[in-house]
Amino acid sequence: MAVSSSSSAFTPKPTRLGFSDRSIGSECFRSVSFPSRFHSLKSLESTRQVQSSKLGVIVRAESTSEKMKVDISLSPRVNSVKPSKTVAITDQATALAQAGVPVIRLAAGEPDFDTPAVIAEAGINAIREGYTRYTPNAEENGLSYTSDEILVSNGAKQSILQAVLAVCSPGDEAIHLNCQHDGNLKSRSPPPCVIIPAPFWVSYPEMARLADATPVILPTLISDNFLLDPKLLESKLTEKSRLLILCSPSNPTGSVYSRKLLEEIAQIVARHPRLLVLSDEIYEHIIYAPATHTSFAALPGMWERTLTVNGFSKAFAMTGWRLGYVAGPKHFVAACGKIQSQFTSGASSIAQKAAVAALGMGYAGGEAVATMVKAFRERRDFLVKSFGELEGVKISEPQGAFYLFLDFSSYYGAEAEGFGVIENSDFLCRYLLDKAQVALVPGDAFGDDKCIRISYAASLSTLHAAVERIKKAIVPLKPPVPV
Repeated sequence: MAVSSSSSAFTPKPTRLGFSDRSIGSECFRSVSFPSRFHSLKSLESTRQVQSSKLGVIVRAESTSEKMKVDISLSPRVNSVKPSKTVAITDQATALAQAGVPVIRLAAGEPDFDTPAVIAEAGINAIREGYTRYTPNAEENGLSYTSDEILVSNGAKQSILQAVLAVCSPGDEAIHLNCQHDGNLKSRSPPPCVIIPAPFWVSYPEMARLADATPVILPTLISDNFLLDPKLLESKLTEKSRLLILCSPSNPTGSVYSRKLLEEIAQIVARHPRLLVLSDEIYEHIIYAPATHTSFAALPGMWERTLTVNGFSKAFAMTGWRLGYVAGPKHFVAACGKIQSQFTSGASSIAQKAAVAALGMGYAGGEAVATMVKAFRERRDFLVKSFGELEGVKISEPQGAFYLFLDFSSYYGAEAEGFGVIENSDFLCRYLLDKAQVALVPGDAFGDDKCIRISYAASLSTLHAAVERIKKAIVPLKPPVPV
């Protein structure tokens, strides 16, 4: 069904931006509203009215369903999952831009570069040569895998979810567990724990919940560059701890785990027979010297218990191609394959041909990727210097990826004229979208409400404009918290 994008279809809706999620009964709703000043943004209701002739059929069908009292309840598993805040904010910012509002969008984690020509050409040739049929579920970093130890999926996100589903299962025995869980479980033990250092990628906890597992969040400190403290990890592990998720370089912080720190973590993992590690290495090639990447599975004794996830979206600017993979012991990968065989089957044949070309570009993507990384580093350096000039802002300089995770908590409690009190990261991002017209992601989406995430997957000129707007909006606020 086509939707008109003309500006005449937009209708004023005087509400303020909101990022909140709320639960009502057994159903989950996402609140989406916008600042009153953005009068050109059309509402969802007016969008429906544009196609009244088509939607009238749908409305009548819904009315019939209501008379029949159709059960519209959803699975408790689905109701336990929160919508992605990064997706919600990106959609809101896109809608504002389409409505003519000059919003600078720094919320999405998507490179602003085109897919390298050699990769795109390989995809085009795959189509021309008829490589368009089903594909089977099909050495780097000192690691070696056979074909039955690798599963290619429709993006790294699918690979991660399938891995979590494959290895996590509710326990039957009553065991004391000192981690939080929902419900009052008496005769059965709590579900297995998935250990997740915070700040974390927004999807990790929700994937754990989809697998009937309990996400156990371990906080980190900006003074430690948001890296997991091995002592804290060891103190939180129990017999029900099943999976530790590590992401290096990290989304949202850009932190990179050194080999020494990973070795300390590996020694702890080795003392827990049931504990596996999911190593998310999707940003592996976007790293800034002198930092170096270490694959967790390459550490002594860790290959047998590590599921390594990677993909092509970030380093090769292939977000729309949807291709990722998991590599690990055959037993676990086969389980992931079983899920995928009943879910999506094989990944796109065309994208796989393009990926082969990407892998042939040389170590770490060769010159094309090196050019992108150089640009990302220049942008990082500019942002670190610029925000370092703002009073009360704490910074951990990213060593990889393309995100800056800034601590703005010293401004919480400040009152903004015409807006109100900046209570937390959500309010701050609302204020910046309203006042500065810059879309950022609140830190509470990543498990740390003190911070906000800025994606610098945008041109340097765009970032200059964004910083100018943010500073203009922030400077009038006087930090109420002594710094």
